[in-house]
Parts: sequence; C-alpha cells; structure tokens
Amino acid sequence: MTVFEELYLYCYYVAGTVGLMSVPVMGIAPDSSLSSQTIYTASLHLGIGNQLTNILRDVGEDALRGRVYLPQDELAQFGLCDNDILSMRVTDKWREFMKEQIKRARFYFKQAEKGASQLDKSSRWPVWSSLMLYRKILEAIEENDYNNFTKRAYVGRSKKLLTLPLAYTKAISAPSLLFH
Repeated sequence: MTVFEELYLYCYYVAGTVGLMSVPVMGIAPDSSLSSQTIYTASLHLGIGNQLTNILRDVGEDALRGRVYLPQDELAQFGLCDNDILSMRVTDKWREFMKEQIKRARFYFKQAEKGASQLDKSSRWPVWSSLMLYRKILEAIEENDYNNFTKRAYVGRSKKLLTLPLAYTKAISAPSLLFH
C-alpha cells in the first residue's frame, strides 16, 4: 500500500461492497427520514470501518508473514517504515500512528450510525451489534497499549454478552431520537 486511497479501495472491494449488497436484503424502514443514497453510503462506511479495524487488529499476524497493509505515506508522517512494523516493537511513534488510524475507523463507524437506525426494524440489531462490537476491538487495541503486534485485540464473551442488549436498545430506538 502506498497511500490511504489504495487501502480505502481495498476495504471498499472486500467489505464495503458487502454493506452495499446488504441494504436491499435488510430493507429500508418505510418511515426512514433519510434518502436511500444516504443509507447506502452509511452501509458502505460500516464495511470500511469493519475492514480497517480488521487490518489494525491483524498487524502483528501480517508482520509475521512479512506483510504490511498500512498506508506508507502515513507511516512516514510518523517516522515509521515497514521495517519498524516487521520488527514488531511498540514505540511512541507507533502509538501515535495507531491513535490516528483508530480515529479514522471510528469516523467511519460514526458515519455508519446514520443508516443503521434507518434500516427495516428487523434488520437493525445485527447491524448495531456489528458496529458496537467492532468499536470494542478498537478499544481492545487501546487497552493493549497499542500492542497489536503480539497481543490479539478481541472482545471477550462477557463483553459481547453485555454489548448485545445495548445494541438491541439502539436498534429499537426511534431513529429521530438518535440524531438530535
């Protein structure tokens, strides 16, 4: 990868298209206050956010295979290069780089919220669950002090079980209450 635009395209092809294809299956709520284009864009953003999170979670596994799937220009902005990633050392530069990458993934998740509550009511819960659980993977990276080289960021069973009722509450909330 050279620049974020290339990584974005990868995320688009791998996961964004899944989000786009899911909208007709899940359906849009008849009382949706948003345009279908906005809902499709939100679904695309959920796919992008999920795939970016997967990439951040798997940095260590990829490094063990000699692979780096991170924007080279952004690594350079933080004084990092492929060798820094392949050496799998958490440094202050790495932490700062990761903070920016996590911020970006969270941006996509925030954009995804706009459409999640505009889907057909029966489809909202799995979408909100995905959104919230993937955010928790980002939190796990932070809790691991940005060591996504040797510590796998995951959401344990108890956190998942505690998150699902919250996702359900978001799913059944009236869409107009979520954005005001």
